[in-house]
Parts: sequence; C-alpha cells; structure tokens
Amino acid sequence: MSQHRRTRPRTPARRAAAPLACTLLLTSAALAACASDGGRSAPQTGKDPAADAREHEPFTLVATGDLLVHDSVIRQAHTDGGGQSYDFRRMLEDVRPMVEGADLALCHMETVYGADGGPFTGYPLFQTPPEIAGAVKDVGYDSCSTASNHTLDAGVEGVARTLEAMEAAGLAHAGSARTAEERDEPVLLRAGGATIAHLAYTYGTNGIPVPEGQDWLVNVIDPDRIVADARAARRAGADVVVLSMHWGTEWQEAPDDLQLSLAEELTASRSGGRRDIDLILGTHAHVPQPYEKVNGTWVVYGMGDQVAGVMNDPRGQFGSAARFTFSPPGAEGEPWDVEKAEFVPHAVDNDPITVVNLPRSLAESPDDAAHADALDAVSRAVMSRGADRDGLVLGH
Repeated sequence: MSQHRRTRPRTPARRAAAPLACTLLLTSAALAACASDGGRSAPQTGKDPAADAREHEPFTLVATGDLLVHDSVIRQAHTDGGGQSYDFRRMLEDVRPMVEGADLALCHMETVYGADGGPFTGYPLFQTPPEIAGAVKDVGYDSCSTASNHTLDAGVEGVARTLEAMEAAGLAHAGSARTAEERDEPVLLRAGGATIAHLAYTYGTNGIPVPEGQDWLVNVIDPDRIVADARAARRAGADVVVLSMHWGTEWQEAPDDLQLSLAEELTASRSGGRRDIDLILGTHAHVPQPYEKVNGTWVVYGMGDQVAGVMNDPRGQFGSAARFTFSPPGAEGEPWDVEKAEFVPHAVDNDPITVVNLPRSLAESPDDAAHADALDAVSRAVMSRGADRDGLVLGH
C-alpha cells in the first residue's frame, strides 16, 4: 500500500454509535489529521476520559446477502416509483428496524448499475437502476461488498457507475475499484469503540476477462493477497477485520470443499499470535448456508439472497441476516471477540416483491404457513454444522 492516499467521502452514521471512520492513512501526521476530521476517525487514547470510554464500547454488526436485481425486481421498483422512477425502499422497508438497530450494517451489492435512465437489465448481464444505492442507504446500511461474479457485467463503465452512485448516496464499498490506488486503500469504518476494516473478494467473473493491466477492477480470491490485505488494514488502524467472500456452489446448502479449505486457511492465519481475520461473511450460493466457528472465528458460509425475483427453486428467495455483537479487548493487544452471535431469517414475498423479517412476521401472524416453512428451512440450513453448539441463536 502507498503511504499517501486520498480519503473517500464519508457521511455520519444515524445510530448512537460513533460515525463512520474516514479512510485512515499510514502516517502519524495523516492519522492526526483524520482525528480532527469531524470525529470520523478512531479516537485517540490518552487524556480524554470520554474518548477512552468510547474505545471500550461494544458494537453490533449486521450483514445480509445478495441484492440480486432480476427483471421482475426492476419492474417492481418502477411500479413503486409510480412509473416515473425506480423506488426500492418499500420492498426493503421490513429490514429497517434490524439494520438501523445495528452499529454497522453491511449489504452485498451483487449487480452493477446502468446509466441514469437505463437501459436496465436482469439476468444474465445485470444493469441495475442506480436508485437502489439511495434506498439501501435510506434503510440504514453503511457499506456494501461489490465483488461478485457479475462485477464486470457492464465492463469498466459499470464498475465506475456503481461506485460513483454508491458514494453519492453515502455508502462505502469494498471489492471493486476504479484505480490501483483505490483498490489498495483500506475501507475503514467506525462502530462503537472499534475501527472495522471491510474487505471483499469473488471467486470469478463468469468468464468475463479482467482487462489486461486492470486487475484492480475486482478483487479475485487469492488467500495470500487476502491475508496481506488484512494485515495492511490492521496496520492502518483496524481493530476488527471483516471479510466478505463471494464463493461456493450455487443452490448447494452445504459449503463446498473450496469454502471449507479457504475458511480453514484464512481463520488460521495469525500475526504475532493474533488472528488476521475476525469474521467471514459469505454470499453467492442463492440459498442459505451454515454458520460455524472455525479456529475460533465465526464463518457464515452463505447468507442466501436478500432480494431476488422468482426462480425455479423457492430457496432462492430465502436468506439470513447475520448479527454479531463484538466486545472490546480486556487488555492491550488482545482481540475484539464476538460475545453474541445471531441469525435472522428472511424471505421474499411476491406480488408485490417484499423482503420479510420472518420471526417478526410470524409473531404478528403465527398461522402463516408459508412463512413458517421458510423460517424452518433457513434455520435448518444455518444450524446444519452445529452452530447452536457454538452459541448461535435465532434473532428477531
């Protein structure tokens, strides 16, 4: 990483926790400048008792699965926009209480954006209305992973349009970039008393070649590079390193051999006795996959789809939100640890397309058989590798 990089724009968080961090630089002078940047950086230790107290505040992180904007989702957003625009807020509204209740919320932006006014397309080469960025921000998300097998669907221009629209909406992003310098710039976010690094990678790009000399456009999974990036983020000030991984076998609930081997390798990585990666969040498989602890680190193999149109397999509209509460270290040099691990099942209703928080829906309508079946299916998949023994519980 270079010693000097530009700082991405950040907007204040809505929750009671400290606002989003600016992107921290490696020099002490830059760190000091960041500290004076409207409170957006990690607080300095020392003389201020209030700042010292904030450093010991726990934080809760929520993450959700693929925003997979099929043609039917685009049509729904156009209808919800009165035929004049594309409005995704109504279909996402049910996630607002959970997302706004977290100190840090991460989404997965599976698809790239089309130009203002279109054309907009679904599968197989997605171009999503850029209005989705504002809707995602409006319901409470702070950052989104953008590395997926669809990152290059609209070429270099699609990557640039997507990141520009996300920044205009106030969303941070990780996993794709417009320049080599941007790719090497760690995405650091503030929640509770911690600075959190968000990293993101994909297994590939559906056979679309990455342009020669522009491998910075999208982060492709390479364990050595991932570990190097995690260590660089730690040097840049990260207390917690969160890794978004677009991986796995589509429509397979069990993690495949590559997921298992990567999870083992990445969670085993240590620097000075301290783990390099604190949490792994998986996307891509389109169905809910298990959670489990690997080498003492939580791995979510796959959260399923958060938004998707009707597919041949109804599980394509099932997913889970991962919610982890981190507690501060007990002593200098010790890690932040997960003190509570939860999953919140959700599904997509159709006509109109709507994301539904299943536990809350069933609390209000306990006789809804379809929602009860969906909750059971998600819960079975999530717990299929014994996550309940590791302390995972159903959240609401």
